[in-house]
Amino acid sequence: MMRHAPLLASLLLAATAASAQAPAPAGVVPEEFGPWRLGCVTDRMTDRAECLLRHRDPVERAAASGGASLLLEIRDRGGKLVPVVAARDLTLEGAGRGLLALTGTAQLRFPPNRFFEFPCGLEGRSLVCAPRPEDADRAATELAAASTVLVRMVGFGAGSTGAEPVELRLERTRDALARYRARVPEGSVPPPEPPAGSLLPGMMQRLQQLFGN
Repeated sequence: MMRHAPLLASLLLAATAASAQAPAPAGVVPEEFGPWRLGCVTDRMTDRAECLLRHRDPVERAAASGGASLLLEIRDRGGKLVPVVAARDLTLEGAGRGLLALTGTAQLRFPPNRFFEFPCGLEGRSLVCAPRPEDADRAATELAAASTVLVRMVGFGAGSTGAEPVELRLERTRDALARYRARVPEGSVPPPEPPAGSLLPGMMQRLQQLFGN
């Protein structure tokens, strides 16, 4: 296991590089814009809205009841509304999702444009695969104009690199983006949330079991 320590350390450090948005609580009725669902709740103390904008169809359904499905979401990254692939509220029982958080990549393509590779990491207790800073502008522009998106997950906990990508239809994306921005003004998204500390020891243990002591 010691020979893998530098690799594992690098993966854990990389997992802290993304930002997070809190999901709307249960019971909030989402607004619908084509396949997009926007749910928001407003903090009565600060008047700040926390919103979750995601596609209704999963990229990958949870393998077991109560597990975390992989979903296409839209998040604010440095003032840009960009696509991400996320699985919220991971548990240690979801070992595959945990390994994907440490080693995985999401491949996204808005045809006919060239594809992106979004590195995956942990944000709080969620797996999030998001565009690199240098890809954010292109991702935001292509998302707003696209009619479809192709998504494929690569890495431990995902299928093979040759697996057929999932195709999601996109409609009324500009309307959804405009409504999200009306509820969440630019510059109001909180700073990045680090990985939940309770998850990291368990993931390290599972990686040790994978590679051998």
